[in-house]
Amino acid sequence: MKVFLVKDLLAANEEMARENRSLLKQYGLIALNLIGGPGAGKTTLLEKTVTALSNRLRFGIIEGDICTSRDAERLARLGVEVIQINTGGACHLDAAMVGRVLRELSLAELDLIIVENVGNLVCPAEFDLGEDIKVAVFSVTEGSDKPAKYPLVFQQAKACVLTKLDLLPYTDFDLDGVLKEIAQINPALKVFPLSARTGEGMGAWYEWLRCQAHAHRELAPAFS
Repeated sequence: MKVFLVKDLLAANEEMARENRSLLKQYGLIALNLIGGPGAGKTTLLEKTVTALSNRLRFGIIEGDICTSRDAERLARLGVEVIQINTGGACHLDAAMVGRVLRELSLAELDLIIVENVGNLVCPAEFDLGEDIKVAVFSVTEGSDKPAKYPLVFQQAKACVLTKLDLLPYTDFDLDGVLKEIAQINPALKVFPLSARTGEGMGAWYEWLRCQAHAHRELAPAFS
């Protein structure tokens, strides 16, 4: 009997992630992995982003949830290409799950793949999906302690979206303290405090996302 250790599982995941990354590179696609807890506002952020940038970027979205397709249905109403993955209990997506659905997207007709991971700040940070960029997402309603309590995702992320800024006056969230703590954890992390509901701060997020997609396209080999 062979006993599979965590390192065996992660090694297998890394191999599949390399295959996913290679496939995306063939098509010149950039992929983002949104990681945040339940209720952080990931799906609302995606709704607003797709609506604002659909005339500039062609999105493909992979939705990860333990069950239901409610988030995917919300996004599909916008006319964007969406695929739902239900994990059936697993608290994160892995590279094999993503790899099984990637080719179902119209890859040659897209500019950007966004994966909305299962609502969790812990496990998803440990599994490479083959993405180019991890994006940490958390809200002011979740409390100021999240970066210190769950540092791995903030260490690995290239961007952090701090959502529900419109609710800041109704919480004891320490915005300045959190920004300083994030800078200590990852000085290179780009932070976007914003409100998807009011639109405050969304412009900077849109511009960053558009620049990432365009820069990646310029560096990518021509697809043939």
